[in-house]
Amino acid sequence: MNGFFYIDKQSDWTSRDVCNKVQKIFNLPKVGHIGTLDPFATGLLIVCVGKATKASAYYDDNEKEYVATLKMGKKTSTGDLTGEVVEEKEIVSFTKKDILDVFKSLTGEIEQQIPMTSAVHVNGVKLYQYLHKGVEVDRPTRKVVVKDISLIEVGEDYIVFKATVSKGTYIRVLGEDIASKLNNLGYISSLRRTRIGDVKVEEAKTLGEVKDSDLVSIASLLKDIPSVVLSGERLIKAKNGMTISFDDITKSDRILLIDENNNVIAIYGYDHLNYYKCLRGLY
Repeated sequence: MNGFFYIDKQSDWTSRDVCNKVQKIFNLPKVGHIGTLDPFATGLLIVCVGKATKASAYYDDNEKEYVATLKMGKKTSTGDLTGEVVEEKEIVSFTKKDILDVFKSLTGEIEQQIPMTSAVHVNGVKLYQYLHKGVEVDRPTRKVVVKDISLIEVGEDYIVFKATVSKGTYIRVLGEDIASKLNNLGYISSLRRTRIGDVKVEEAKTLGEVKDSDLVSIASLLKDIPSVVLSGERLIKAKNGMTISFDDITKSDRILLIDENNNVIAIYGYDHLNYYKCLRGLY
């Protein structure tokens, strides 16, 4: 079994818990996932099985969409509802226009400070390990792209918004920044991923619903990469990871090589002239 399952993750499960469950349901030797979801978060998790685990990186760069609730008046150690309250202050009132102005100011390329809950290494130690020990360290920043933020609902002490963001964007940090620009404190109290690339959560199944027939092929998920059908000498070369000349296709940074039975063989990248080299063998 090689391909992807679209899972609608429930809260209180880690992304690895979901993979372990899929592995047990279908008796699979190798399972991974695209884009980690925190345990409290729900929504779309793309689970990779078999050879698809090798291809997951070629879809993970896609933009992601989330619906989040920002609770105002408190700051937590994690930026979400799972952390301890570390600061609290009376809510400064805000209008819908104030919110939309803040959204506009945070749209585009922005710089985020990586949260203490991250697995990013600082001095050889993961940030979340410092957090568990109660140790504060200087955290690096990261440039990310917020394509769009839209308002769904607003109350006296909460804001529900939808954000479309690049890979690596921390919604908890975005929430804290929104609150700060409104002269408030805030934390993410609910989070749901609704889309990765062009895959929507409506296409996903819960762990109780998922079946063999829900498996999506590697070629189907990676349909944005031009595919080339191989046979004969080229097919042999692809199976051995050799550089191949293609003077009969339109130049592309990446191509997906498949055989005549629609089995995915490898992902190749443009090298020079008409030559392509193997980026990832999938055979």
